[in-house]
Amino acid sequence: MKNFIQNLLRYPKFLALITGGVLSVVIAPIIPLFNNPLTAIAMISAIISGFIGVSLVLRAMLGLDIA
Repeated sequence: MKNFIQNLLRYPKFLALITGGVLSVVIAPIIPLFNNPLTAIAMISAIISGFIGVSLVLRAMLGLDIA
């Protein structure tokens, strides 16, 4: 039973490591784009519009009323 619990406690660490690795691979190519002011503005507006788009899609999917 002790071995089972130790094995079960490894999964959150594994999940955190996998998530961190994926985020670092995704974010690493984007960071140099913030050096140029024009691309920085474009990246910030793309991130904001992405969040707005995801929130609108989730509201529509879940049937949440905007008012």
